[in-house]
Amino acid sequence: MRYERIIQASIFDLFADHQMGRELRAMSQWLDGQGDLVKWVAADLCSKVVKETGRCGLPAEAVLRCGLLKQYRQLSYEELAFHLEDSSSFRAFARLPLSLRPQKSVLQKTISAVRAGTWEKINQAVLASALQRRIETGARIRIDSTVTDALMHAPTDSSLLVDAVRVMGRLLQEAATLPGGQALSWRDHRRLARKRALAIQYSRGKHRKAALYRDLIAATQAMVAAVQRADLCLTPSPDAQLWRCQAEHYLPLVERVIAQTKRRVIDGEADQFLCKLVSLFEPHADIIVKGGRDVQYGHKLNITSGRSGLILDVVIEQGNPADTACFGIMLDRHMALYTKPPRQAAADGGYASNDNLRRAKDLGIEDMAFHKKCGLKIEDMVKSRWVYRKLRNFRAGIEGNISCLKRAYGLSRCTWRGLDHFRSYVWSSIVAYNLALFARLSSA
Repeated sequence: MRYERIIQASIFDLFADHQMGRELRAMSQWLDGQGDLVKWVAADLCSKVVKETGRCGLPAEAVLRCGLLKQYRQLSYEELAFHLEDSSSFRAFARLPLSLRPQKSVLQKTISAVRAGTWEKINQAVLASALQRRIETGARIRIDSTVTDALMHAPTDSSLLVDAVRVMGRLLQEAATLPGGQALSWRDHRRLARKRALAIQYSRGKHRKAALYRDLIAATQAMVAAVQRADLCLTPSPDAQLWRCQAEHYLPLVERVIAQTKRRVIDGEADQFLCKLVSLFEPHADIIVKGGRDVQYGHKLNITSGRSGLILDVVIEQGNPADTACFGIMLDRHMALYTKPPRQAAADGGYASNDNLRRAKDLGIEDMAFHKKCGLKIEDMVKSRWVYRKLRNFRAGIEGNISCLKRAYGLSRCTWRGLDHFRSYVWSSIVAYNLALFARLSSA
């Protein structure tokens, strides 16, 4: 397969004599010695049946390096395509043939095909190199949690119904262009839905809002019925099958939105967070509430960082589990990675509990400090108060790691759609961050 071809370095690969150019050179040199990485990416490209675009195609090594560039500089696919053509340093890092100018669509199809598991294995390869060079031994770790938002707007019942009407209208317009759909008649309720949603936003009084919601629900149900009629009218064809796949995906979601709106607005029942749908386009998104902060919609991340600042592990949670329930999992994963427990560990106060302290001690951790004592005695956690203060200060460093990941590597908001792509986005950000930091520490 063409994807397995590894492009050799060229004497014409020129990196700028700038901090960013020197970092890219160091990152590229590490990638040159990691042949297995290209094989993992090639396997993902083949399993996703990504078409080879153009005369030369896009090799697996170029896909890996372009994906790292995208997350390293937080570029859109269009910006990445421009820089790959404009910047000699970017082209040298990406190892693109002189005649190859990948378009944004090619970059999107190939980079998004790399799975989260592959990015995680690449991260483990970075950590193995850090362990070999004694940059990060995993003997002292810190654990904290954060939230990465999904690509969606803040949900309200009215906005979800408007989204549903808009999607149904788009499907009906597409159905009219397919064989058998020309005779379909339906009433467009999209304008009515927008007007009712605006009226709901500015109206006062529960009864007034309920009347407006009834009109909005009726308009949504009418659009759903029109889509169901269109499904019966279309004649079998490949295009009609693609249309039916879209309809079968959205119709159950729209029914859930209608049902939960009726329960909350009409019947006056409170929806539980676990069963509430917050987006038609990102149905996997969870409702996350951390302390007294604003509600977020995405996924909770539990992060383990080491003394060097490298991110040792990330767990993307489903739902909004308590930190105390995730602590043991993070320790078990760390032991699986390093084959031994850390000598010292520090964690945020949300992880503090007697059971977690007992489990850490049973695993062999000498000093286990939680940021908040939460009824625990310092003497039970660590050897002395001096050690406790040192570990608390050490734990604060992970806040800087998380801040850098969110500001510079896009971890504050995922811009890729779907749960699988959400996981891939998070892990690709982690790998880009770790590889850049590893390059700096190696050359220090």
